[in-house]
Amino acid sequence: MKKYRCDICGYVYDPEVGDPAAGVEPGTDFDSLPDDWECPICGAGKDDFSEV
Repeated sequence: MKKYRCDICGYVYDPEVGDPAAGVEPGTDFDSLPDDWECPICGAGKDDFSEV
């Protein structure tokens, strides 16, 4: 699965880890995140992420 980096703060979303604090289970790929999911560090939206 592909990782995505926040263009604003550099946070990397790793689908193998997910985002447990936001209720996102490990194994959830970036495209399957809810449309209103935000970067847990700076609050940026999905449109502010780029594939790494």
